[in-house]
Amino acid sequence: MAKLIEINPINPQPRLISQAVAVLKKGGVIAYPTDTMYGIGCDIFSQKAVKRVHQIKNRPKQKPFSFMCSCLKNISEYSHVSNTAYRLMRKNLPGPYTFVLPGTKLVPKIMLTKQKTVGIRVPDHPICLAIIEELGNPVLNTSAIPEGHDEPVLDGFDVAELFGNRIDLIFDGGSVYPNPSTIISLLHDQPEVLREGKGDPALF
Repeated sequence: MAKLIEINPINPQPRLISQAVAVLKKGGVIAYPTDTMYGIGCDIFSQKAVKRVHQIKNRPKQKPFSFMCSCLKNISEYSHVSNTAYRLMRKNLPGPYTFVLPGTKLVPKIMLTKQKTVGIRVPDHPICLAIIEELGNPVLNTSAIPEGHDEPVLDGFDVAELFGNRIDLIFDGGSVYPNPSTIISLLHDQPEVLREGKGDPALF
């Protein structure tokens, strides 16, 4: 079973963050609260872990996951950011948005779509940001909700019930009512809203 650890969602304890990062560095898979819902993630540079998440979520390999960066500077290492995209992201990040952008050569192939694009988030949540900062590179992020599951997954205990034996560590940081991120494509000059979620699409 996964290790279920209670963590402070506002001031996450550094020793617990270090524990999660140690799991990620070994190619492990973890679950944690984000600003939109509980997520499952791994180090994007661990191909073995990325494949494990594909199996956990029962997702086809040709459908890559999005990933989380710690800040806008971090985003520009992993994607090509135009001036328009930069301005829009600077206004709205961190926040409940996933931005679709052209990926750079730094992004592992398994994380790129056929069109060489990536989905990137900077979540407005201290736990996620602390994990990414300490790890030093982006973390794959997908919802901790199984395919076809209708009940809301509200906390770490729900995640443990659903995925307990397939994940290495689960952070319980209290309840988060699930509401997915708003997906915005910034591939062209005109932003395109691909999915409406928690983030206000009117800003684009």
